[in-house]
Amino acid sequence: MYIEKRKQGKRIKYYLAHSFREGGKIHKTRKYLGADLNDITLKERKEKAERLILEEISLYTIIQDPLKIKLPKRIIEFVENLEKEEELKVFHLSEKQWEIFSELFTYSTNAIEGSELTTQEVKQLLEKDKWPKKSKEDIAEAYGVDEAIKYIRKTKEHLSLNLILEIHRVVFKNSKNFAGNFRKRGEEVSVRDGFGNIVHVGAPQSRVVSLLKELIKWYNKNKKKYPALILAAVVHNQFENIHPFADGNGRVGRLLLNNILIKNKMPPVNINLKNVREYYRSLQEYERKHNLKPTINLLIKEYRILKRKFKK
Repeated sequence: MYIEKRKQGKRIKYYLAHSFREGGKIHKTRKYLGADLNDITLKERKEKAERLILEEISLYTIIQDPLKIKLPKRIIEFVENLEKEEELKVFHLSEKQWEIFSELFTYSTNAIEGSELTTQEVKQLLEKDKWPKKSKEDIAEAYGVDEAIKYIRKTKEHLSLNLILEIHRVVFKNSKNFAGNFRKRGEEVSVRDGFGNIVHVGAPQSRVVSLLKELIKWYNKNKKKYPALILAAVVHNQFENIHPFADGNGRVGRLLLNNILIKNKMPPVNINLKNVREYYRSLQEYERKHNLKPTINLLIKEYRILKRKFKK
């Protein structure tokens, strides 16, 4: 890290600059320190800026070992056993079960993001093409999610930039004018909770593509090393951490989660609206501590719920 000085009129402005490599590309970040600073103030602000830069860089780093925070043995055994159960293999799901899943997932994944469609309205929409008197945007995105589920069932791709963009395009092609496009230069995003508090800030726009490439590289390197649930959890959580789109990241991330699962011969999973607080807590645990345990616990819980749905 080094100090940059810029003269502006009679004033001298100070910046702390740092260059680093990511995804085969050199990135440069700067923090403004102030103008016309004396040596003591400059030193103090430089130290604070150094910490901020290092925190920002490390926040979006893909974890090299998802088991760095050790999962309990019972969870690892459950994951391994779950993947061996013939009744849960993806190729044993009937078309009726896929229909049940699609309606559950379409309702839940959109409701998490604020859609006002009820479960019954989603069912009527997808089965009978019956439109409720609700937002046209909600209706378009219900159709979009259902179509995206069909898409990930057919595609052979596990994870790529094109796949990510296509999923976003399919879901939002009739509701958002930026469907199928990553954030543009200058577009930064933050996520707020129900009280207006910022709970997450997406990666800087300039780093979105390189971070996604790093994630894709990580997946390709480790897809034969870890169980499908762990692979899916890392991909989903890291994708949400990056937040590459101006809007729609949650829905695309949950579709990616399921694409990884079904490509590794596992059935899909739904995140229930009633478990949304637990879902957000699991994302924050990953972001702050790279802790996958809460995500794995939630996915196991959701699988048990889905198994009961399929048996009805």
